[in-house]
Amino acid sequence: MSQQSSPNSIKQRAFGAMLTSAVLRWETLVTLVLTGALFVAFPHPFPWWENWFWLIGGAIAEFALVASTLTDPEASQAAISREFENKYDLGEIHNPVSRQRLQSALEYRRNMLKLVGRHDGAMRLSLQQTVSDINDWIGHMYELAQHIDGFESNDLVERDRRMVPQQLDKARQRLTRENDPAVRREVENQIQQLEQQLTNLDATVNSVKRAEIQLESTLSSLGTVYAQMSLLGTKEVDSSRAQRLRLEIQDEVNSLQDTIAAMDEVQSQRLQIR
Repeated sequence: MSQQSSPNSIKQRAFGAMLTSAVLRWETLVTLVLTGALFVAFPHPFPWWENWFWLIGGAIAEFALVASTLTDPEASQAAISREFENKYDLGEIHNPVSRQRLQSALEYRRNMLKLVGRHDGAMRLSLQQTVSDINDWIGHMYELAQHIDGFESNDLVERDRRMVPQQLDKARQRLTRENDPAVRREVENQIQQLEQQLTNLDATVNSVKRAEIQLESTLSSLGTVYAQMSLLGTKEVDSSRAQRLRLEIQDEVNSLQDTIAAMDEVQSQRLQIR
C-alpha cells in the first residue's frame, strides 16, 4: 500500500498540529490565568471599565498569540516536515538495509530544508518546490522498501523456489517414460505451467534485486542533489540551475515509479499462474 498523500493534505494536518500547539502553549495558560485573575480581582479599575472588558482583552491577546504562531514561516515549515515524516513509520520496514537508506533519505531532506532557509524570494520558492519533489521521491523509496519486505516475508515464494524445479524435473522425466497420448498431453500441460511458474519466480527475485539496487542508487542521487543545492547561490542565474535540478529529480521519480510498476506486474503474473 502506498503511503503517499497530497501536499495539501500534509499542509492541512500541519496546520491542525500548529493550531493545537499554539493553543496548548504555556503562554496560553498564562493568558487565561492572568485574564481570570484580573476579571475577579479588578472588575472595575476605572469608572468606565466593565469587568467583561478583561475577557475581551484576554481573547485578543490569545488571538494574537495563535496568529503569531500560525504565520511564523519557520514554525510552519517545521510542522509540515514533522507531518511528512510521521507518514513514514520506519519501524514498519523490517529490512535493516532498506530502513537505513530511508533514514538517510529523511536526513538529507532535513538538511535540504535548512538550505532552503538560507535563501529568499524566488530562489527560496524554487528550492521549496524542489523539496516538495523530493517528498515524492522518498514516498516511492518507502513503497519500494515495503515491496522488499513483502517478498522477504513471503514463505510461499521461498518454498516454490525450492519445490518447482524439483517438480519440473520429475514431470520431464515422466514425459520421457509415458506412452499414453492423453496422459502425455496432461504432463506437457503441467510442464508448461511449471516452466511459466518458474519464470515468474525468477522474475520476482530479479525485481526485488532491482528494487534493492534502485534504493541504493536513489539514495546516492539524493546525496548528489543535496550537494548541488548546497552550491546554489542567491544570484538569479542560479534559477536555471534550480530548474535543471528539478528536472533531474523528476527523472528519478519516474524511474522509481517504473520499478514499482514492474514489481506490481510481476506480482500479478505470479498470482495468476498460481
